[in-house]
Amino acid sequence: MTNEATFEKMKLMKLHGMLHAFRTTMETGGHRDFTPDELVAHLVDAEYEDRYNRKLARLLKVANFRLKATLEQIDFKPTRALDKNLITRLSTCDWITKTENVLLTGPTGIGKSYIACALGHQAALGSLRVLYFNCVKLFSKLKYAKADGTYVKELKKIQNQNLIILDDFGLHPIDQQSKLILLELLEDRYGDKSTIITSQLPVKSWYDIIDNPTIADAILDRIVHNAYLIEMDGDSMRKNPKNRSG
Repeated sequence: MTNEATFEKMKLMKLHGMLHAFRTTMETGGHRDFTPDELVAHLVDAEYEDRYNRKLARLLKVANFRLKATLEQIDFKPTRALDKNLITRLSTCDWITKTENVLLTGPTGIGKSYIACALGHQAALGSLRVLYFNCVKLFSKLKYAKADGTYVKELKKIQNQNLIILDDFGLHPIDQQSKLILLELLEDRYGDKSTIITSQLPVKSWYDIIDNPTIADAILDRIVHNAYLIEMDGDSMRKNPKNRSG
């Protein structure tokens, strides 16, 4: 069999990484540097890496993160009251495997959304499914879904994610329908999947945000007791336009 025939079969089988590696190796004469088993391992590694990178690209696109953020770029200066050891533990994503949650609170501009997106990005690196939402936009979207009959489908899509990020919770008043939507969403995920919530207000103020003791108890019971609470402080990171880290 000629190399061209092998190239064509790899293409038909969609072995794109292997095809590129094999073609490059043969054209450059690199195959002479490999034993047969080393060449096979090289081609398999190339295919694995190509598939991983394409899957990661799909996961990141679907996640629709607000920010391109990574844990490596987080600023741990003391004034932010940010526990580096905790962030390091969260970087393993074991908390997602255990279906735990993360609550990020602190003043505007402190970098809550950045850290949330960085944790989401880390989860995607581990091939976990992630979705990012702005709370106000999510509630509006799900209200429309109730009206056009796609609500159950939208909830199922959210439930299928290993991790969802609910950003800017409590930034605007929450009406009764949104409260019930949030409760249903968290009820579906409770004990099964993980959630990150960011808010400018401390968790103890979330009862006032929800403004319904019964619903507030039900919501907080499903999100707080198995959550890592990160309470941030300090000046806004937006004061320095050159500061692109979280």
